[in-house]
Amino acid sequence: MATLAVLGAGSWGTALALLLARNGHAVRLWGHDPAQVARLATERENAAFLPGVTLPGRIAPGADLAAACAGAAMVLVVVPSHAFVATLDALAALAQPPAALAWATKGLEPRTGRFLHEVARERLGSRPLAVVSGPNFAREVARGLPTATTVASLDAGWAATVAGFLHGRDFRAYTVTDVSGVELGGAVKNVLAIACGVADGLGYGANARAALITRGLAEMVRLGLACGGRRETFMGLAGVGDLVLTCTDDQSRNRRFGLALGRGAGVGEALAGIGQVVEGAAAVAEVLKLARSHGVEMPISEQVEAVVHGGRPPAAAVEALLAREPRDDGV
Repeated sequence: MATLAVLGAGSWGTALALLLARNGHAVRLWGHDPAQVARLATERENAAFLPGVTLPGRIAPGADLAAACAGAAMVLVVVPSHAFVATLDALAALAQPPAALAWATKGLEPRTGRFLHEVARERLGSRPLAVVSGPNFAREVARGLPTATTVASLDAGWAATVAGFLHGRDFRAYTVTDVSGVELGGAVKNVLAIACGVADGLGYGANARAALITRGLAEMVRLGLACGGRRETFMGLAGVGDLVLTCTDDQSRNRRFGLALGRGAGVGEALAGIGQVVEGAAAVAEVLKLARSHGVEMPISEQVEAVVHGGRPPAAAVEALLAREPRDDGV
């Protein structure tokens, strides 16, 4: 069995550390906050994000990045998208940066809208890179419930290596080469989950939710194809699978954020009520920047941006969507 490093001690990073430990690996779980890491080490529980789940002895929490990465067979970055660049810069500054990298961060680079693999290549140079994305709730992975995910990399050998570390009795990992498609699916689905939450918060029912998911998928596919992604990627785990999960289950922070907005909460109040990063609230601006650069129309995402960043009342956003001219139901 291997020694692996997981960078990011939030809910998803801790859940992946638990998965890797169940698979028999020694896991160094790095966190940027020494006080939080010290609590993890002594209490053997991430009480803030995964209460009631015990960390086994194979997981060693720590706040020393160099020590966490030294000699690790895999470095897996699991930080929010706004912390991704800073984490890469810290890795690049190490005396021995990782020879290959994987991440389970979802989103686009803040302000630029660039894909995270582009950012990683810029910061770390040419080396094997892989992204892990799929319909995965941290709490269910932490509990060992059946789950499947996608590992995307242009390097088939590195994809297989990462998938091999993750793959276990209750966790299936599938490999693809469509890195852009997988990353885009992980970013756009969070935006669409906010829209579904808003509609449900307004009491618009299951029909409206199904329509938003379906037409939202069309938006995702249009943009994905324009960015060089493959249609089959969006029909798989990292596309429609993650979209359905995030739009329909209240474990999704993005959906709960939308629910709060639909029920009358202000943006600040809704974010405070979640208490964790709501990736879709930030990602919507980057998604639309990317869409406009490719001339792709994304009306649902545009209304989410209008609500989250433009102060539009949620009911008015839905009315704007309903007032659109009928069109062909194809992508």
